[in-house]
Amino acid sequence: MAELATIARPYAEALFKASASDLEGTAGWIDQLSAVAGNPQLLQFAADPKVAPEQVFDLVSGFVSQGLPENGKNFLRTVIDNGRIAALPEVAAQFRLLKNAQSGASDAVVYSAFPIDEAGLRTVSESLERRFGRKLNTRVELDPSLIGGIRAVVGDEVLDTSVKARLEQMKAALTA
Repeated sequence: MAELATIARPYAEALFKASASDLEGTAGWIDQLSAVAGNPQLLQFAADPKVAPEQVFDLVSGFVSQGLPENGKNFLRTVIDNGRIAALPEVAAQFRLLKNAQSGASDAVVYSAFPIDEAGLRTVSESLERRFGRKLNTRVELDPSLIGGIRAVVGDEVLDTSVKARLEQMKAALTA
């Protein structure tokens, strides 16, 4: 959604500049705010004209596990006062892009049919970093439909070594 990206960009850039000394900490709480702001019931509550902005602030900030630092509180108040709470997920995504660009890294999502332990994830991350030629911030999501293997998504690149993909390749080869 281009409009949402256009709305979110100035917020993400301002937040990035203001939190240059603690990008990791900021990334933690902005991701939590993003998850909360993605809830349709919260958006409906925030859009209700009978609800005061302070009520929305109290509700949203209550979901941040470690509590919001002062600059986080100011940021959240600004977003709420400007009626842009729906843009928080996009703000978080753009903030991550800015943070990754500064560190020369990319986000990677590894889809697996089964949970991957820390040692396994470290091995997979190292292999993916060699394959894609850059530092990766890797996270795992479970997808039982893969049957086995993994599917790695780095930006717009996909590496699919899952059993499901191999079966699809075999099916295509046999029906061709």
